[in-house]
Amino acid sequence: MKRSEKQAIIDNLTKEINSYNHFYLADISELNADKTSELRRFCFQKEVKLIVVKNTLLRRAIEASEKNADELFDALKGNTSLMFSQTGNVPAKLIKEFRKKNKKLERPVLKAAYVEESVYVGENQLETLVNIKSKEELIGDVIALLQSPAKNVISALQGAGGQKIAGIIKTLSEKE
Repeated sequence: MKRSEKQAIIDNLTKEINSYNHFYLADISELNADKTSELRRFCFQKEVKLIVVKNTLLRRAIEASEKNADELFDALKGNTSLMFSQTGNVPAKLIKEFRKKNKKLERPVLKAAYVEESVYVGENQLETLVNIKSKEELIGDVIALLQSPAKNVISALQGAGGQKIAGIIKTLSEKE
């Protein structure tokens, strides 16, 4: 491969790394062609972009990127595949679901991840990454918490207690 071709690949990888807030490094080397195709289809369905890269080119792309992900360099050994996602926990859930679907496989193996400006290194971090809530899930939780007191007041007013409150308010307004 010529130097100009390598530089083009590095530039494209750098652009991808900068455009996504979350990316995972995984090892899919022991998957056969059928399982690799199945994983690619699965990634496409979940809107995860899967790219197989050379470690040296990826290292240079990470160095050139805006991300502070130097801790990932230790994971750049052996075969490496990149999984890009707009949602932080989707690739982790995808890996876990793919393994469950293919019980005999222990692949893909999570090598490392860059999620929400944090670096997670090692296969043991998979469960932690699965449990990270996405931005949409956090917004939903906050909305549910904000709605909860209002729902309690409304249900109290609609219930039997609501008639008592209305009676008390009527009585107080007649006193004045």
